[in-house]
Amino acid sequence: MKRIVFAVPGDLATPTGGYAYDRRIVAELGALGWAVEVADIGGDFPRPSAETLARSRARLTAVPNGIPIIVDGLAFGVLPELAAELQPEHPLIALVHHPLALESGIPAEDATLLHAQERAALAHAHHVVATSPSTARLLARDYDVPPRHITVALPGSDRRPLATGSIGGTVALLAVGSLVARKGYDVLIAALAKVRELPWRMTIVGDATRDPIAAAALDTDIHGYDLGNRIAVVGAVAESRLDAFYAAADLFVLPSRHEGYGMAFAEAIAHGLPVIGTTAGAIPDTVPDGAGVLVPPDDVEALARALRRLIADAGERRQLGAAARAAAARLPTWRQSAERIAHAIEAVR
Repeated sequence: MKRIVFAVPGDLATPTGGYAYDRRIVAELGALGWAVEVADIGGDFPRPSAETLARSRARLTAVPNGIPIIVDGLAFGVLPELAAELQPEHPLIALVHHPLALESGIPAEDATLLHAQERAALAHAHHVVATSPSTARLLARDYDVPPRHITVALPGSDRRPLATGSIGGTVALLAVGSLVARKGYDVLIAALAKVRELPWRMTIVGDATRDPIAAAALDTDIHGYDLGNRIAVVGAVAESRLDAFYAAADLFVLPSRHEGYGMAFAEAIAHGLPVIGTTAGAIPDTVPDGAGVLVPPDDVEALARALRRLIADAGERRQLGAAARAAAARLPTWRQSAERIAHAIEAVR
């Protein structure tokens, strides 16, 4: 059996889109005949402690020579020295969800350092897997990764039951994503405050532990605008409960400042939901024409206009939902995504 090591920064069960991608690819590679050994190299990336760096090095340099190593980009981007050490002895593949320097809310000097580190690390990768065409273009343009060394493997999509929507006249809005600055929840709450006279309720599903400062700021914004009785923040939930939230929603909305792909957008489309998002990062690649309305990131007024328009117009929501349902049938499966990665591994073995 073909063997690979898949290095993950922390617990593979962490409830974010990036870890969900890793979990499914690990499972599908196994089904394709690969013996996948998951290596937890520490959970404090992309700002690893000295102890985590030592643990990462010890764990990965112990892998027998010649065995391919895939490293999740959350860690790979800050491990240029380790990448240089591993590169002569292993087929080395970086899996990049989105460049680390594009995380929102970090100081400019930190972003500059992260860019330099990730660029240096990627120079030692034999191949790079990007989760969207948008990310692939960024890596080629800003990180000097040769396009021939990049494979785009979109997140797969499971076939989902179509959303049935809410009951009654109140429009059910849904946002799914970790409570971090990049997701634009501050913009969302400010826009919702501008349409408070309309009949809506909002559910926000997302891990609150990734960035406690951003999670606290969201709570402050909700109560500052006196919207506590209309917005429910439910934290991370099990997949079955998340499916129930999608099924009961009328409209998915998430004003992200950047997405390397946007798995929650694809999930919404798979459920046949109309979408409000932004033009940032890979979102225009993920949300097909006719399935949603995209506005500029950080534009409260534009987001409020889109919300007002779609909350008030059930007919347009149905039209966008129909386009989403048609697009869902064209989304790749997880098996197809894993096959693209398996081909990349074979190419560098």
